[in-house]
Amino acid sequence: MTRVAAIDCGTNSIRLLVADVEPETGELVELDRRMTIVRLGQGVDRTGRLAPEALERTFAACREYAQVIKELGAERLRFAATSASRDAENRDDFVRGVLDILGVEPEVITGDREAEFSFTGATKELAGRDDLTKPYLVVDIGGGSTEFVVGDDHVRAARSVDVGCVRMTERHLVHEGVVSDPPTEEQIAAIRADIEAALDLAEETVPLREAHTLVGLAGSVTTVSAIAQELPEYDSTRIHHSRISHDRVREITEWLLHSTHAERAAVPSMHAGRVDVIGAGALVLLAIMERIGAEEVVVSEHDILDGIAWSVA
Repeated sequence: MTRVAAIDCGTNSIRLLVADVEPETGELVELDRRMTIVRLGQGVDRTGRLAPEALERTFAACREYAQVIKELGAERLRFAATSASRDAENRDDFVRGVLDILGVEPEVITGDREAEFSFTGATKELAGRDDLTKPYLVVDIGGGSTEFVVGDDHVRAARSVDVGCVRMTERHLVHEGVVSDPPTEEQIAAIRADIEAALDLAEETVPLREAHTLVGLAGSVTTVSAIAQELPEYDSTRIHHSRISHDRVREITEWLLHSTHAERAAVPSMHAGRVDVIGAGALVLLAIMERIGAEEVVVSEHDILDGIAWSVA
């Protein structure tokens, strides 16, 4: 076993996984997995820069993670940064801060590389299951971007497009610093138009409709699963590999888009950092399911973070 640490820093959250990995047997033993909402991508779509307060929130999480990594004695660490830091003019400030705290330079990975990690993390443990038909379409709905990956045992095609729960919320639902509560039908239609254009773009290189099994990753998808199951609290063991029907996703999305902040915040499985952006994230999932005619989505708690850990080992 090799003890490794993986950090995934996205637009909305930063996450840590420390695990023992045995590449020869395909075994990954999780020792610590945690997530912090830092909203690194706050305002990036509008300003093109990482906000000072967003950087400080991210660095505070990095300091916490550095202590965990030290206590567990991970031999190797890989830090992957995705959409927000790809887009920002001042990403060098971000790189220097992470290097000072963790001793490694964050890799601002491409969308294609992000897609590869997501596919590996989500599908490695699905091998040999006869209830899921290949090829898979793995969809990672993040804060700033969504990755589409089609593959069997390996990636056949991948594409990253700039629609995510934070980006769509900030672009269409924020007016004078306040999120619409709830959104208007015109605002929802504007989000939907952006998503449909992004799906058109993805289909130029990824055969979305050839997939037989849709696998959904990241917080928007897992939260929809938690709501669908009416969980009394967020429970990753019940969410992992749950299956949510298209009809149930549509019902939940409609409710999220037409509910108030207070109503969404009252959902017991809802993370406070997702209350304002979950409607847009759910709409991305629904639009994908409608585009490819998926009757259900298989939800995975294992994603890009697991893929990064495998790459370290």
